[in-house]
Amino acid sequence: MKIYLDACSLQRPLDTKSQLRIILEAEAILVILDLCDDGQVEMITSEVLLFETQRMRQEPRRSYAFDLLRKAALHVDTNAEIERRARELTGKGIKPLDALHLASAIEAQADYFCTCDNAFLKKAKENATASMKVVSPIELVMEIDQ
Repeated sequence: MKIYLDACSLQRPLDTKSQLRIILEAEAILVILDLCDDGQVEMITSEVLLFETQRMRQEPRRSYAFDLLRKAALHVDTNAEIERRARELTGKGIKPLDALHLASAIEAQADYFCTCDNAFLKKAKENATASMKVVSPIELVMEIDQ
């Protein structure tokens, strides 16, 4: 099973645990990362994730994300098809960087695309492919558990 965790998902365990949702999502991401370590799921990284991680202002968050991305089983570089698909997704109301993440996951043939961003999650679900499911971290853990 191949999983693409976007940048906000990767960062969720470091977020302030001020809301129940954040606590649950952080725990879900940690479970998913453990499953990656155990080889039960494969994490996908992309040129877009590396770009976004490099732009993180807080060094501890940037280092944490890079450490996680090193564990990825598959890396996808941006190409003309990803750019074309991202432009199409942007035309449907998805922010450009988010569109590149989603297009990269589609190109990598991810089984799941995971994000904590509610607005993006809703739009991404509307534009998912038949072969890739768009989910929150909690939904992803529940899917894996089945």
